[in-house]
Amino acid sequence: MMPKQTTKCRKILVTSALPYANGPIHLGHLVEYIQTDIWARFQKMRGHECYYVCADDAHGTAIMLKAEELGVTAEELIAQVHTEHEEDFQGFLIQFDNYYSTHTKENRELSALIYNRLRDSGHIAVREIIQAFDPEKNLFLSDRYIKGSCPKCKIEGQYGDNCEACGATYSPLDLINPVSTISGATPIEKTSMHYFFKLPEFSEFLKKWTRDGHLQSEVANKLNEWLISGLHEWDISRDAPYFGFEIPGAPGKYFYVWLDAPIGYMASFKNLCDRSNLKFEDFWDKESSTELYHFIGKDIINFHALFWPAMLHGANFRTPTKICVHGFLTINGKKMSKSRGTFITAQSYLQNLNPEYLRYYFASKFSAGVDDLDLNLDDFMQKVNSDLIGKIVNIASRCSNFITKGNDGVLSTTIEDESLWLQITGAAESIANHYENREFGKAMREIMAQADAANEYIAFKEPWKLAKDPEQRQAVLDICSLGINMFRVLMVYLKPVLPAMSEVVEEFLNEKLSWIRLSQPLINHKINAFKPLMQRIEQSQINSMLTANNALVTAHLDQQKKVSEHMTSEAKIESAPIEKIASEINFDDFIKVDLRVALITKADYVEGADRLLRLTISIGSETRSILSGIRSCYEPKDLEGRLTVIVANLAPRKMRFGVSEGMVLAAGDNDGIYLLSPDSGAKPGQRIT
Repeated sequence: MMPKQTTKCRKILVTSALPYANGPIHLGHLVEYIQTDIWARFQKMRGHECYYVCADDAHGTAIMLKAEELGVTAEELIAQVHTEHEEDFQGFLIQFDNYYSTHTKENRELSALIYNRLRDSGHIAVREIIQAFDPEKNLFLSDRYIKGSCPKCKIEGQYGDNCEACGATYSPLDLINPVSTISGATPIEKTSMHYFFKLPEFSEFLKKWTRDGHLQSEVANKLNEWLISGLHEWDISRDAPYFGFEIPGAPGKYFYVWLDAPIGYMASFKNLCDRSNLKFEDFWDKESSTELYHFIGKDIINFHALFWPAMLHGANFRTPTKICVHGFLTINGKKMSKSRGTFITAQSYLQNLNPEYLRYYFASKFSAGVDDLDLNLDDFMQKVNSDLIGKIVNIASRCSNFITKGNDGVLSTTIEDESLWLQITGAAESIANHYENREFGKAMREIMAQADAANEYIAFKEPWKLAKDPEQRQAVLDICSLGINMFRVLMVYLKPVLPAMSEVVEEFLNEKLSWIRLSQPLINHKINAFKPLMQRIEQSQINSMLTANNALVTAHLDQQKKVSEHMTSEAKIESAPIEKIASEINFDDFIKVDLRVALITKADYVEGADRLLRLTISIGSETRSILSGIRSCYEPKDLEGRLTVIVANLAPRKMRFGVSEGMVLAAGDNDGIYLLSPDSGAKPGQRIT
């Protein structure tokens, strides 16, 4: 539910999802932080009391193992990464009111408080479970740390929950030749007492909350599917050794990272409150009238839109006003990938390009939906050069000299074209509404339309020609003064997106860029000498960024390869490069398999499954739903409208994430998965013989 814009000062707390503290910030991360930063800056410009907080997500097995690999303590690792993250965010002009860490006393205390309230209210269950255990490392293994051959299709290198090739789901210990990716040892079964949050008890609350305006409609619809299918209790505990907070009253048991990570929002804000005159309770009490917004990616909606509001509600805290979900970043239409050179780090970018180029380009692409955002590098260069240099900066550079040299820097006492001035200033509320509703792309288009009008006016008036006639001195001053005033208004609109350039503009105009005062023109006002505001992007800069990034990524991949080779050597594992041909069958066996041409009409992510996509398949006479383990290599939008081949007479199979009504055919190995496609001319439903 988006509040109506009023003149009343609103109290707003804004957060972004917490970056994990075991690696660098990359451009995919920055989609979210730039979007959030623009929105928070806009709210502050409008005169609202707005705070933007974030933190490093600093717990979990991955951090513990990374620290061990580097020969440092976990505390040393997260401290180093925290410094690096702060530098990257500062480089991209992300203006946090507080950037903190989940490994803090505030988070420990708040996590314990919420857990104790949930426990005391009967929302915590305790029971024994069987898990995979690494006997060499002496730790329990999550599914991501176990690999082996799929028990169904025999493809090697599959993780411990489901097969990326055939989509089969299984227990980690059902894998053929299961191996711990940490030590290379063969996992064993071991029992352990675990703690569960009774999420099903909050089903009715969540059914109402998710439909009460707190989510985008497409997100609410997706959550509704899970709510209808039934919620399960959530395992919130992990066994020692584990880097995190110990559960109160449970020695050797630790909070799962996803329990204390969102509490990190509260902890970061609590730290800010303790350093200022803010009251924590004003923003987090059950009956708080302040606004709370979480900006997150679509891959973590289950944690933020199911677990998190249920935890808060159960612990007698307020729930979010709105959870703002965005899509993923692609580079030149492709999923970010280290091997393809499209995994671009913040540092690789900052060493070669102005951060405000990316801030503007992302802003021009942002909408209130959850669609993926593509960074097309050719379009990026063209758009920035055309819009920011060719339109915005061009107005000031064309007009400034006629005022600083022709009238000692003093603007005219009149507005030469009142109707044009009213048109450009009159767009303020429309642009503000676009910002408020996170429709930044619409805002940028409207701003550039007004910039076009300003440039057309200057081009029509041709002050550079009039300046040749001494009698037209006043006319030149009036035209160029209006140009500077229009430039000022456009920069007010762009200030949330271009904060660094705005500071230089404020020095030039001798005036703070203010949304509140934008309709009041600068009359008889002294400006300073114009300084270059922004340079054009050159192709060489993009090439240098990609070269620098590839070198960094290559070094990383080499290191990972060395680690992998060492593990393989230690475990004495041998694997054939090509899977052996299966046992011979006769023609009668083969003809029983009904292969059909199929059209993929829709593809969706399967929440909670790292490797599955849910495909809606048409085979002419009917439509089916098939779960396929191809998420690592295909984006849903790239599959829709594509022909493929399925096993049509395979009995429906109940899987962990739903029923699969067939099997999509694909080739696969450790390097990737490749869908089979029929030749052109094939039609859905045709049998393959």
